[in-house]
Amino acid sequence: MRQAEVFYKKVAAGLLMQLDNGSFIFRYHDQWFKSTDMPSISLTLPKSQQEYESEYLFPFFYNMLPEGSNKQNICFELRIDPKDHFGLLLTTAKYDTIGAIQVKEIEQ
Repeated sequence: MRQAEVFYKKVAAGLLMQLDNGSFIFRYHDQWFKSTDMPSISLTLPKSQQEYESEYLFPFFYNMLPEGSNKQNICFELRIDPKDHFGLLLTTAKYDTIGAIQVKEIEQ
C-alpha cells in the first residue's frame, strides 16, 4: 500500500491511498471534514462523504498528471513506469502544481 498526504493551500486536507489490489481511497481528515470553513478539494470529491473509493486513480488527481512529451521525459529520467499513475503523481505533485493542491508521499 502506498499513501500520500493531500494538501489544500499547504494545509493537510486528506489522505490518498493506493491499496495492494491497485484500487484507491481518498479520505478527508476528521478536522477538515467537520469544519465548515474548509472547502472540498474538488467538485468531484465533495464533503458530503468523508471517504471515497475507486478502482482507478480519481479523475481529479489523474488530471494533475503531465501529458505527452513532458510525461515521457519525466518517466524516462526518473525511471517511472508510464502506467504507474500514482507514482507519477507522487513525483510531480509534491512541489509546484497548478492550483491549490499538493500531494506528498508518506514514507513507510
